[in-house]
Amino acid sequence: MVERLKLRARDAADMDVLAALLQDAIVPLGEMDYLPRERRFVLVLNRFMWERAEAAPQVPARDQSKLATNGGEDARFEDERRVEARNWRSHCGLIFDRVKAVATRNLPRGRRSALLNLLTVASEPRRITFHFSGGAQLRLDVAEIRCHLEDLGDPWPASDRPTHGEAGSRP
Repeated sequence: MVERLKLRARDAADMDVLAALLQDAIVPLGEMDYLPRERRFVLVLNRFMWERAEAAPQVPARDQSKLATNGGEDARFEDERRVEARNWRSHCGLIFDRVKAVATRNLPRGRRSALLNLLTVASEPRRITFHFSGGAQLRLDVAEIRCHLEDLGDPWPASDRPTHGEAGSRP
């Protein structure tokens, strides 16, 4: 049984911790919603579990077929080529309370099935900004920072580890 994250943030410093945990999350556009009567913004994302990622390089699933034969040996079946998972992803719920307004920039309109790649979450005492690849942004204006993060369900193996820049390492 894997221990699931369950955290809350009440200031910009707490949000910096959450931003590190949420880096490289995949966010389905259709899994975000603003509930103005409740002054709440909710989203479900697929986060890369940086806290479980190992430093050792992993053989991506698409390159494992190169390992299937070795000097005349018989090719192995697909399930025998798998290597032990070193990287994991998990569904994660994120809730912001005391939200006064929501603004977006460059989000795909009318495409609820679109997937967004979360680069980072920037926070100020009364503003939270999600920065996605491709220049898309989501800004929450809040009365104060009140955020809850919780992993949902069991994690699953990730075939690749996200890379950044030329070095291919986590910033």
